[in-house]
Amino acid sequence: MADRSDKIATGMVTEALPNASFRVRLGDESEVFAYLSGKMRMHRIKVFVGDNVQVEMSEYGDAKGRIIKRL
Repeated sequence: MADRSDKIATGMVTEALPNASFRVRLGDESEVFAYLSGKMRMHRIKVFVGDNVQVEMSEYGDAKGRIIKRL
């Protein structure tokens, strides 16, 4: 099993979409579709356009991820 830290990227939220989904521009200028993690929904942590976030990338593709932390 791969280490979790190699799949985490930092980026900025560029667009808010329905159902707690977002477009995030990563440091390497690529854009990914990301959704809020369950803990962030449970604790009602708000994420707005312009926020810096940590994204855990999907192991199935580079176009999707999960927002795990607001920086």
